[in-house]
Amino acid sequence: MAETTYSIGEGPATRVSLSLPEGTAEAIRARVGKREFSAFIAEAVERELRGQVLDEYLADYESRRGPVSEPARQRARQVFDEVFAEEAEWPVAG
Repeated sequence: MAETTYSIGEGPATRVSLSLPEGTAEAIRARVGKREFSAFIAEAVERELRGQVLDEYLADYESRRGPVSEPARQRARQVFDEVFAEEAEWPVAG
């Protein structure tokens, strides 16, 4: 039987163990409440992963074509957000 592969933000929820500083956990609970804690963490991790994917893409581009200006980086981030928002794969970064 083949194992299903999911993209970031897809698939059923799976239970994981996570350790956070108490102050961070309390700040999250104060902001979103106990019931939305996991969703908050999942969205934060997805944003971080999306940022890393974009950074990796830009590093690869720079290694092949040379430096990318700051305005071009900002435009790339905007386009990246728009594409994934349209595809409904990841929320737009705030």
